[in-house]
Amino acid sequence: MKILLAGGAGYIGSLLIPKLLEHGYEVGVIDLLWFGNHLPKEVKVIEKDLFDCQQADFEGYDQVIFLAGLSNDPMAEFSPAMNFISNGAQPSYLAYIAKLAGVKRFIYGSSCSVYGYTVNELYDEGSPVTCGYPYGISKLQGERGVIQMQDDNFSVIALRQGTVCGYSPRIRFDLIVNTMYKSCMVNGKVTVNNASIWRPLLDIRDATNAYLRAIQADQSISGVFNVASDNYTVGQVGDMVKDQVEALTGQKIAIEIKNIQDFRNYKVTWKKAKTVLGYEPKYTVSDIIADVHKHRDEYGDFEDDSYYNIRTFKKLKV
Repeated sequence: MKILLAGGAGYIGSLLIPKLLEHGYEVGVIDLLWFGNHLPKEVKVIEKDLFDCQQADFEGYDQVIFLAGLSNDPMAEFSPAMNFISNGAQPSYLAYIAKLAGVKRFIYGSSCSVYGYTVNELYDEGSPVTCGYPYGISKLQGERGVIQMQDDNFSVIALRQGTVCGYSPRIRFDLIVNTMYKSCMVNGKVTVNNASIWRPLLDIRDATNAYLRAIQADQSISGVFNVASDNYTVGQVGDMVKDQVEALTGQKIAIEIKNIQDFRNYKVTWKKAKTVLGYEPKYTVSDIIADVHKHRDEYGDFEDDSYYNIRTFKKLKV
């Protein structure tokens, strides 16, 4: 099977693609390489704006995975216009030309951010989507655009991911667990902005397994699926990071609790993904920290701008 990853040279793609190669898939990548190229040398990478792609670029591929677009709230709020274009219009356009090219499945990397604010209940894929912020709105637009093109010959799967954290060859330190780990190593403390709010977290290794399950699903399967490793309050995450880093380093870590208001509060169930796709998470926050710490000698300066998507984005002046 041949798989094309749109935006495949980023944080998730850099860990997902080696896994796909291990499973015997042929892989191609189209990416502007904003964050460099950390992929295996045998992977064919075309440096190209995805809006410049035509039907011919997708011909011969069985499936397309969309990992492109702006990846978080700071990027979306810095450039709302580009956010809506990249996360809403772009996946719809690519799904359209993929379908024309004879691709059989389109997998869209969506986000649980679409839920916005929930009140003490687990949200499933049929629950209200109420996010009022640019990032969550745009991810929902992208979902709806690609799902609209699903038919008997064109499967579309949207994975609503929790906040992805953990180690990737293209490491990021702007994700909640990774950020807290970096703060421990640099400042000797964990900062918790709002201890009470809920977040579904997704170990990046569980994320790659979710994509693999979507790739391997029966051709008749389409739809939206929540995927997460577990739901935590931010206060819980802070305590777990503190305890784990202390155990790994033998150093005492302080914890700072603030009370910064945040209107994004949600927790989800992935029962549908388990039942339909066979997705089963394996990892905890402690596992995330252990894996990030294992690669600590690779990082150098934790404040390197390349580890923070918004800093890189601002430098691009796109």
